Amino acid sequence: MLIIPIKDGENIDRALKRYKRKFDKTGVIRQLRSRQAFTKPSIVRRAQVQKAAYIQHMRDDIEG
Repeated sequence: MLIIPIKDGENIDRALKRYKRKFDKTGVIRQLRSRQAFTKPSIVRRAQVQKAAYIQHMRDDIEG
């Protein structure tokens, strides 16, 4: 359970925004959506390799 301490005189909208940001970081929604349909392990590995290659390509572009 997420606990968001509210400071004295803090706007409720700001506290709600902090809660939403913290909730997004937990990844509950992403995990729920990924579990709705089965994905074969080979597809998962292929996606991980593609993501790693993309990130490596981006880092190579930044370095020079």
